[in-house]
Amino acid sequence: MKRAGIVSVLGMLATATVTATATGAAPAVLAAPAPAAAPTHSAAARSTACDGPSLARVRAGAHAVEPHQPGRAKVTAMEKDFKNRLGKLRKQRVKAMTVRVHFQVVYGSAGNVPDATLNKQIAVMNAAYAGSGVSFTLAEVKRTQNATWFSDPEGNEQAMKSALHKGNAQDLNFYTADLGSSLLGWSTFPSDYRTQPAMDGVVIHYQSLPGGTLTNYNEGDTGTHEVGHWMGLFHTFQDGCSGPGDQVSDTPAEESPASGCPTGRDTCPAAGADPIHNYMDYGYDSCMTEFTSGQTKRMQDQWAAYRA
Repeated sequence: MKRAGIVSVLGMLATATVTATATGAAPAVLAAPAPAAAPTHSAAARSTACDGPSLARVRAGAHAVEPHQPGRAKVTAMEKDFKNRLGKLRKQRVKAMTVRVHFQVVYGSAGNVPDATLNKQIAVMNAAYAGSGVSFTLAEVKRTQNATWFSDPEGNEQAMKSALHKGNAQDLNFYTADLGSSLLGWSTFPSDYRTQPAMDGVVIHYQSLPGGTLTNYNEGDTGTHEVGHWMGLFHTFQDGCSGPGDQVSDTPAEESPASGCPTGRDTCPAAGADPIHNYMDYGYDSCMTEFTSGQTKRMQDQWAAYRA
Protein backbone atom coordinates (compact mmCIF):
# COMPACT_ATOMS: atom_id res chain seq x y z
CA MET A 1 0.00 0.00 0.00
CA LYS A 2 1.30 3.45 -0.89
CA ARG A 3 2.31 5.60 2.05
CA ALA A 4 1.34 9.26 1.99
CA GLY A 5 2.19 12.62 3.46
CA ILE A 6 6.00 12.68 3.31
CA VAL A 7 6.67 16.41 3.24
CA SER A 8 9.75 16.92 5.37
CA VAL A 9 12.37 19.18 3.74
CA LEU A 10 15.73 17.54 3.18
CA GLY A 11 18.34 19.23 5.37
CA MET A 12 21.74 20.14 4.01
CA LEU A 13 23.97 20.66 7.03
CA ALA A 14 27.55 21.63 6.33
CA THR A 15 29.08 20.84 9.71
CA ALA A 16 32.06 18.51 9.58
CA THR A 17 31.14 15.19 11.15
CA VAL A 18 32.90 11.87 10.95
CA THR A 19 30.56 9.20 12.31
CA ALA A 20 27.34 9.04 14.26
CA THR A 21 25.20 6.10 15.26
CA ALA A 22 21.46 6.20 15.64
CA THR A 23 18.43 4.00 16.09
CA GLY A 24 15.26 4.00 14.08
CA ALA A 25 13.43 2.15 11.37
CA ALA A 26 12.93 2.93 7.65
CA PRO A 27 13.76 2.09 4.01
CA ALA A 28 15.29 3.25 0.71
CA VAL A 29 15.31 5.13 -2.63
CA LEU A 30 15.82 4.96 -6.45
CA ALA A 31 16.34 6.78 -9.75
CA ALA A 32 14.02 8.31 -12.29
CA PRO A 33 12.72 7.16 -15.71
CA ALA A 34 13.64 8.11 -19.21
CA PRO A 35 10.64 9.09 -21.33
CA ALA A 36 8.89 6.11 -22.86
CA ALA A 37 9.48 5.41 -26.50
CA ALA A 38 6.44 5.26 -28.74
CA PRO A 39 4.83 1.82 -28.47
CA THR A 40 6.06 -0.51 -31.18
CA HIS A 41 6.01 -4.25 -31.59
CA SER A 42 8.52 -4.47 -34.45
CA ALA A 43 11.22 -7.14 -34.41
CA ALA A 44 13.92 -4.48 -34.77
CA ALA A 45 12.64 -2.57 -31.77
CA ARG A 46 12.42 -5.75 -29.70
CA SER A 47 15.99 -6.65 -30.62
CA THR A 48 17.26 -3.25 -29.54
CA ALA A 49 15.37 -3.42 -26.27
CA CYS A 50 16.72 -6.87 -25.52
CA ASP A 51 20.34 -6.59 -26.54
CA GLY A 52 21.26 -3.09 -25.45
CA PRO A 53 22.11 -2.11 -21.87
CA SER A 54 19.23 -1.28 -19.55
CA LEU A 55 18.45 2.41 -19.37
CA ALA A 56 19.25 4.10 -16.11
CA ARG A 57 16.96 4.71 -13.20
CA VAL A 58 17.18 8.31 -14.26
CA ARG A 59 15.14 11.43 -14.33
CA ALA A 60 12.67 11.80 -17.18
CA GLY A 61 14.40 13.01 -20.33
CA ALA A 62 17.86 11.79 -19.34
CA HIS A 63 19.70 8.98 -21.13
CA ALA A 64 22.30 7.85 -18.62
CA VAL A 65 22.97 4.17 -17.97
CA GLU A 66 22.38 2.75 -14.51
CA PRO A 67 25.63 1.19 -13.24
CA HIS A 68 25.77 -2.57 -12.62
CA GLN A 69 22.74 -3.38 -14.81
CA PRO A 70 23.50 -6.74 -16.51
CA GLY A 71 23.13 -7.46 -20.20
CA ARG A 72 21.50 -10.64 -21.50
CA ALA A 73 24.67 -12.78 -21.36
CA LYS A 74 25.34 -11.90 -17.75
CA VAL A 75 21.69 -12.41 -16.81
CA THR A 76 21.86 -15.91 -18.33
CA ALA A 77 24.92 -16.72 -16.23
CA MET A 78 23.34 -15.20 -13.11
CA GLU A 79 20.15 -17.24 -13.55
CA LYS A 80 22.08 -20.47 -14.12
CA ASP A 81 24.02 -19.96 -10.90
CA PHE A 82 20.84 -18.97 -9.05
CA LYS A 83 19.00 -22.15 -10.08
CA ASN A 84 22.01 -24.32 -9.22
CA ARG A 85 22.24 -22.80 -5.76
CA LEU A 86 18.51 -23.16 -5.16
CA GLY A 87 18.66 -26.80 -6.19
CA LYS A 88 21.22 -27.49 -3.48
CA LEU A 89 19.18 -25.88 -0.72
CA ARG A 90 16.89 -28.09 1.28
CA LYS A 91 14.66 -25.19 2.23
CA GLN A 92 14.42 -22.58 -0.49
CA ARG A 93 11.65 -20.40 0.83
CA VAL A 94 12.30 -17.77 3.48
CA LYS A 95 9.23 -16.07 4.92
CA ALA A 96 10.87 -13.32 6.95
CA MET A 97 13.93 -11.33 5.90
CA THR A 98 15.42 -8.71 8.20
CA VAL A 99 17.79 -6.21 6.62
CA ARG A 100 20.16 -4.17 8.77
CA VAL A 101 20.58 -0.74 7.20
CA HIS A 102 23.88 1.13 7.40
CA PHE A 103 23.32 4.66 6.13
CA GLN A 104 26.55 5.96 4.63
CA VAL A 105 25.95 9.72 4.37
CA VAL A 106 28.67 11.16 2.14
CA TYR A 107 28.64 14.96 1.98
CA GLY A 108 30.55 18.03 0.91
CA SER A 109 29.32 21.60 1.32
CA ALA A 110 25.81 20.09 1.10
CA GLY A 111 24.32 16.63 1.57
CA ASN A 112 24.69 16.06 5.32
CA VAL A 113 21.25 14.46 5.49
CA PRO A 114 19.60 14.65 8.95
CA ASP A 115 18.58 11.56 10.91
CA ALA A 116 14.90 12.49 10.59
CA THR A 117 15.07 12.14 6.78
CA LEU A 118 16.87 8.80 7.03
CA ASN A 119 14.22 7.51 9.44
CA LYS A 120 11.53 8.52 6.93
CA GLN A 121 13.43 6.61 4.24
CA ILE A 122 13.36 3.43 6.31
CA ALA A 123 9.65 3.94 6.96
CA VAL A 124 9.00 4.25 3.21
CA MET A 125 10.82 0.99 2.54
CA ASN A 126 9.11 -0.88 5.36
CA ALA A 127 5.73 0.20 3.97
CA ALA A 128 6.64 -0.80 0.41
CA TYR A 129 8.03 -4.21 1.37
CA ALA A 130 5.51 -5.05 4.12
CA GLY A 131 3.71 -7.60 1.97
CA SER A 132 6.96 -9.24 0.86
CA GLY A 133 8.23 -10.35 4.26
CA VAL A 134 11.16 -7.91 4.15
CA SER A 135 11.76 -5.54 7.06
CA PHE A 136 14.43 -2.89 7.57
CA THR A 137 16.06 -1.90 10.85
CA LEU A 138 18.58 0.86 11.39
CA ALA A 139 22.04 -0.45 12.23
CA GLU A 140 23.93 2.86 12.12
CA VAL A 141 24.34 6.24 10.50
CA LYS A 142 27.89 7.05 9.43
CA ARG A 143 28.71 10.52 8.13
CA THR A 144 31.76 11.10 5.95
CA GLN A 145 32.80 14.52 4.69
CA ASN A 146 34.48 14.00 1.34
CA ALA A 147 33.66 16.50 -1.40
CA THR A 148 35.20 14.33 -4.13
CA TRP A 149 33.14 11.26 -3.29
CA PHE A 150 30.02 13.35 -2.76
CA SER A 151 30.17 15.07 -6.16
CA ASP A 152 31.18 11.97 -8.16
CA PRO A 153 30.17 8.77 -6.35
CA GLU A 154 30.14 6.76 -9.58
CA GLY A 155 33.69 7.66 -10.52
CA ASN A 156 34.86 7.03 -6.97
CA GLU A 157 32.61 4.09 -6.16
CA GLN A 158 35.31 1.52 -5.48
CA ALA A 159 37.38 3.80 -3.24
CA MET A 160 34.31 5.05 -1.38
CA LYS A 161 32.80 1.63 -0.77
CA SER A 162 36.12 -0.03 0.07
CA ALA A 163 36.66 2.53 2.81
CA LEU A 164 33.12 2.63 4.22
CA HIS A 165 31.34 -0.71 3.68
CA LYS A 166 30.14 -2.45 6.86
CA GLY A 167 28.63 -5.81 7.73
CA ASN A 168 27.86 -8.97 5.76
CA ALA A 169 25.43 -10.11 3.07
CA GLN A 170 22.38 -9.25 5.20
CA ASP A 171 23.59 -5.69 5.83
CA LEU A 172 22.41 -3.03 3.40
CA ASN A 173 24.95 -0.27 2.88
CA PHE A 174 22.84 2.69 1.74
CA TYR A 175 25.08 5.43 0.34
CA THR A 176 23.74 8.96 -0.23
CA ALA A 177 25.56 11.50 -2.39
CA ASP A 178 25.03 13.89 -5.32
CA LEU A 179 24.50 11.78 -8.46
CA GLY A 180 24.22 14.79 -10.77
CA SER A 181 21.42 15.75 -13.12
CA SER A 182 20.47 12.33 -14.52
CA LEU A 183 20.93 9.34 -12.25
CA LEU A 184 18.79 8.84 -9.17
CA GLY A 185 20.43 5.66 -7.91
CA TRP A 186 21.98 2.27 -8.62
CA SER A 187 22.51 -1.06 -6.92
CA THR A 188 24.48 -4.28 -6.95
CA PHE A 189 22.78 -7.69 -7.15
CA PRO A 190 22.85 -10.50 -4.55
CA SER A 191 25.02 -12.75 -6.73
CA ASP A 192 27.71 -10.03 -6.84
CA TYR A 193 28.37 -10.36 -3.12
CA ARG A 194 30.54 -13.48 -3.26
CA THR A 195 33.22 -11.96 -5.48
CA GLN A 196 32.96 -8.29 -4.44
CA PRO A 197 31.48 -8.06 -0.94
CA ALA A 198 32.80 -4.55 -0.32
CA MET A 199 30.91 -3.23 -3.36
CA ASP A 200 27.55 -4.54 -2.12
CA GLY A 201 24.84 -1.94 -1.57
CA VAL A 202 22.84 0.90 -3.12
CA VAL A 203 23.85 4.46 -4.00
CA ILE A 204 21.08 7.07 -3.94
CA HIS A 205 20.82 10.73 -4.91
CA TYR A 206 20.48 12.53 -1.58
CA GLN A 207 17.78 14.81 -2.96
CA SER A 208 15.57 11.80 -3.86
CA LEU A 209 15.17 10.92 -0.21
CA PRO A 210 11.79 11.81 1.37
CA GLY A 211 11.31 15.57 1.23
CA GLY A 212 14.16 16.18 -1.23
CA THR A 213 14.13 18.67 -4.08
CA LEU A 214 13.82 16.25 -7.03
CA THR A 215 10.21 16.81 -8.05
CA ASN A 216 8.33 13.54 -8.71
CA TYR A 217 11.24 11.52 -7.32
CA ASN A 218 11.41 12.73 -3.72
CA GLU A 219 9.15 10.37 -1.79
CA GLY A 220 11.83 7.76 -1.10
CA ASP A 221 10.99 5.22 -3.79
CA THR A 222 14.34 5.47 -5.51
CA GLY A 223 15.48 3.54 -2.47
CA THR A 224 12.57 1.13 -2.80
CA HIS A 225 13.48 0.47 -6.44
CA GLU A 226 17.22 0.09 -5.94
CA VAL A 227 16.78 -2.16 -2.93
CA GLY A 228 14.59 -4.30 -5.20
CA HIS A 229 17.72 -4.91 -7.30
CA TRP A 230 19.69 -5.55 -4.10
CA MET A 231 17.07 -8.21 -3.27
CA GLY A 232 17.46 -9.81 -6.72
CA LEU A 233 14.78 -8.19 -8.89
CA PHE A 234 15.30 -7.00 -12.45
CA HIS A 235 13.48 -4.11 -14.14
CA THR A 236 9.98 -4.93 -15.37
CA PHE A 237 11.16 -3.89 -18.85
CA GLN A 238 14.16 -6.29 -18.84
CA ASP A 239 14.49 -7.79 -22.37
CA GLY A 240 11.63 -5.66 -23.70
CA CYS A 241 8.84 -7.67 -25.35
CA SER A 242 10.80 -10.89 -25.89
CA GLY A 243 13.14 -13.17 -23.99
CA PRO A 244 12.84 -14.27 -20.36
CA GLY A 245 12.32 -10.69 -19.19
CA ASP A 246 12.52 -10.09 -15.45
CA GLN A 247 12.25 -13.83 -14.64
CA VAL A 248 8.88 -13.23 -12.94
CA SER A 249 5.71 -14.63 -14.53
CA ASP A 250 3.15 -12.22 -13.07
CA THR A 251 4.72 -8.97 -14.35
CA PRO A 252 3.47 -8.35 -17.92
CA ALA A 253 6.15 -7.77 -20.55
CA GLU A 254 7.06 -4.14 -21.15
CA GLU A 255 9.06 -2.86 -24.10
CA SER A 256 10.60 0.21 -22.46
CA PRO A 257 10.63 2.07 -19.14
CA ALA A 258 7.48 3.97 -18.24
CA SER A 259 7.73 7.68 -17.48
CA GLY A 260 5.31 9.57 -15.27
CA CYS A 261 2.16 7.51 -14.67
CA PRO A 262 0.84 6.51 -18.13
CA THR A 263 -2.37 4.68 -17.20
CA GLY A 264 -3.34 2.05 -19.76
CA ARG A 265 0.09 1.93 -21.42
CA ASP A 266 0.56 -1.35 -23.31
CA THR A 267 3.77 -1.68 -25.31
CA CYS A 268 3.95 -5.46 -25.91
CA PRO A 269 1.64 -7.83 -27.81
CA ALA A 270 1.58 -10.33 -24.91
CA ALA A 271 -1.37 -10.24 -22.53
CA GLY A 272 -1.48 -7.58 -19.86
CA ALA A 273 -0.98 -3.83 -19.73
CA ASP A 274 2.43 -2.49 -18.73
CA PRO A 275 3.10 -2.78 -14.96
CA ILE A 276 3.43 0.97 -14.51
CA HIS A 277 2.64 0.80 -10.78
CA ASN A 278 5.41 -1.69 -10.07
CA TYR A 279 8.33 -0.48 -7.99
CA MET A 280 10.72 -1.97 -10.56
CA ASP A 281 9.50 0.26 -13.40
CA TYR A 282 10.53 3.92 -13.81
CA GLY A 283 7.32 5.79 -12.99
CA TYR A 284 7.02 8.76 -10.68
CA ASP A 285 7.23 7.90 -6.99
CA SER A 286 3.53 8.70 -6.64
CA CYS A 287 2.71 6.10 -9.34
CA MET A 288 4.70 3.22 -7.82
CA THR A 289 2.66 1.14 -5.38
CA GLU A 290 3.35 -2.58 -5.67
CA PHE A 291 5.45 -5.70 -5.88
CA THR A 292 3.79 -8.84 -7.24
CA SER A 293 3.59 -12.23 -5.53
CA GLY A 294 6.05 -13.52 -8.11
CA GLN A 295 8.53 -10.81 -7.20
CA THR A 296 8.09 -11.66 -3.52
CA LYS A 297 8.85 -15.32 -4.23
CA ARG A 298 11.94 -14.32 -6.22
CA MET A 299 13.19 -12.07 -3.41
CA GLN A 300 12.73 -14.89 -0.90
CA ASP A 301 14.60 -17.35 -3.10
CA GLN A 302 17.39 -14.88 -3.86
CA TRP A 303 17.76 -14.22 -0.14
CA ALA A 304 17.96 -17.95 0.55
CA ALA A 305 20.52 -18.48 -2.21
CA TYR A 306 22.80 -15.50 -1.57
CA ARG A 307 22.06 -13.64 1.66
CA ALA A 308 20.67 -16.07 4.26
